[in-house]
Amino acid sequence: MNRDIYVPPGGPPQVAPPSHDLFPILQEQGFEDLLQNFYGRLATSSISDLFPKDREELKEAAHKSACFFVGLCGGPPLYHQKFGAPRLRARHLPFVIDEKARQVWLMCFKGALLEMVEEGRFPEEHFGAFWTFIEGFSVWMINTSS
Repeated sequence: MNRDIYVPPGGPPQVAPPSHDLFPILQEQGFEDLLQNFYGRLATSSISDLFPKDREELKEAAHKSACFFVGLCGGPPLYHQKFGAPRLRARHLPFVIDEKARQVWLMCFKGALLEMVEEGRFPEEHFGAFWTFIEGFSVWMINTSS
């Protein structure tokens, strides 16, 4: 299927990355827990067709994302070490991602994140800046006009 690839105006988002103070608090396991919860939500969402059906493949996809966030938030560059350069936009181009899909993705991420905040496993004082990054950066993943 050929399609026109949409590029969000303005290029990559100019949002501040999450605080490097998050890694010492969450450690690898905290990010792993967050991303496993998030991917579990995606698997039952209206955009589940964009994600692996196989439980182990979905778990591995969540693990890759957790590795990315570990490095982004001040930990070791696990993603780079294990999988190479993230190239997130390029890796997502095979999937049709429009604004509606982005909103579902955001809803799933926010649900997983808020659950960790409520459980005291994600520091509430870092929620706002972290969420601002997620919202802003997710715009760059849109590759299809709505």
